[in-house]
Amino acid sequence: MTTGRGRAIAALVALIGLITMLTALAAAGSGRPVYYLSLGDSLSRGVQPVGGVNAPTDEGYANELFAALQGSHPGLVLHQLGCEVTETTRTMLRGKSACVYKHGTQLGDALAFLNKHRGSIALVTIDIGANDIEICVNGLDIDDECIKNAFMQVATHLPPILAALRLAAGQNVPIVGMNYYNPILSAWLAFGPDAPDGNPGQLVAQESAEKLAAFNALLGAIYRFFGMPVADVAAAFHSADFLPLVPLPGFGEAPLNVATLCGFTHMCTHVNIHANADGYKVIADAFWEVLP
Repeated sequence: MTTGRGRAIAALVALIGLITMLTALAAAGSGRPVYYLSLGDSLSRGVQPVGGVNAPTDEGYANELFAALQGSHPGLVLHQLGCEVTETTRTMLRGKSACVYKHGTQLGDALAFLNKHRGSIALVTIDIGANDIEICVNGLDIDDECIKNAFMQVATHLPPILAALRLAAGQNVPIVGMNYYNPILSAWLAFGPDAPDGNPGQLVAQESAEKLAAFNALLGAIYRFFGMPVADVAAAFHSADFLPLVPLPGFGEAPLNVATLCGFTHMCTHVNIHANADGYKVIADAFWEVLP
């Protein structure tokens, strides 16, 4: 039996829902901008080597996603807060970033932006963690202790970052993360096409694949804990696929993952870990596949 109080509560809930819907419709029809907020490290800024120097470009995955979303989101505005230089989970959360932020950290600026534009956010994307682990590789040397510390750093700092973003954005705003491709696969080519099987470069490439798989599993587990989809960039770059062997100009045959890395990044031409324009499109496609 429904009491008078129960009916009143139900009516109030329905009224709140109606007001919320009408408010959203009014905002959509008002011509006010709707925002796509892009957060993260240098990949989020489309960084590429320009004249031998790393520089942000308009060919990044955020730019590609923005262009694709404009058709269904008239008035969409891309707001990029990613740091183009060595942002880690620690600096994003605690500061001392190479980039300058009004509120001290990239996360601080992101929270201020989300709070200011609450109700007008269409999408948030984030990629962070690559620089936590990248410092653990020096040439053909992989520092296992450093890798262990990087895992701990990400496990410590990424959860509060995501929790704060979710609280500021609200429950209905899609927040999408990503995992990473493996630039260290280029070590496979370190000794040229005539190197024997089992050479140090090949061993480093194989070891790096194992380490990256574990790192991406950690990232995926953290994002999923917060109910956030993960763009599978590693799969899009075939990062785990040492077979089949495919032609690679200048090197004869190479594993599929090595050849894909050479095709989608500057690693094999400039020893630069960043994606090229084609690679950023592939990353954008990986995001697109998991957008709600």
